[in-house]
Amino acid sequence: MRLFALTTTALLLPACAQIVQAAWTPPSRDPAKVKPGTYAVEPTHTQVIFSVMHLGFTNYSGTFSGVSGSLSVVPNTPGAMAVSITVPVSTVATTSTKLDGELKSADWLDAAHYPTMVFRSTGVTQTGPDTADVAGTLTLHGTTRPLTLHATFNGSGVNMLDSKTTIGFQLSGVLRRSDFGVTKYVPLVSDEVRLTIAAAFEKS
Repeated sequence: MRLFALTTTALLLPACAQIVQAAWTPPSRDPAKVKPGTYAVEPTHTQVIFSVMHLGFTNYSGTFSGVSGSLSVVPNTPGAMAVSITVPVSTVATTSTKLDGELKSADWLDAAHYPTMVFRSTGVTQTGPDTADVAGTLTLHGTTRPLTLHATFNGSGVNMLDSKTTIGFQLSGVLRRSDFGVTKYVPLVSDEVRLTIAAAFEKS
């Protein structure tokens, strides 16, 4: 009986995969086709990634999760777009659980006193057919500084998994952690931090 069940499953899986592929409509890469309105971060498929140079040897990266936020889209007016992203600092994760604990401590991000990192846009300038510079402010470790993130539009459309209208794009930029009072081990661990936000937003 077990062998029959396994054989049946093996035969059905390729057929199911073909049905799923046939039902999938690729997102549109045309920003002009984005539906206007208010969108909310889809946290399951949104990641915040940071990277620093460690001792001059490796670009060492980590992630944050549990992201929340919103996106406002005005039709045919990229400059009117507004985005806000809130990151729980305590979700920091690297390849070392010991380092994770250190990063949450008062020596580094001090998650107990400053539980969130927040980016809020103040203006958007289109730089290409699917790219833009997003000027804004970053609040980290109790300090707010200006920061410009470079955005690349990935696509928009209906997500086949939940039938919700979804927008995806990537934001990237560079900050100096010392500007936010996080100076531990500079320059052994680089002052410069590369920040990447792989963001998915669903229409509210």
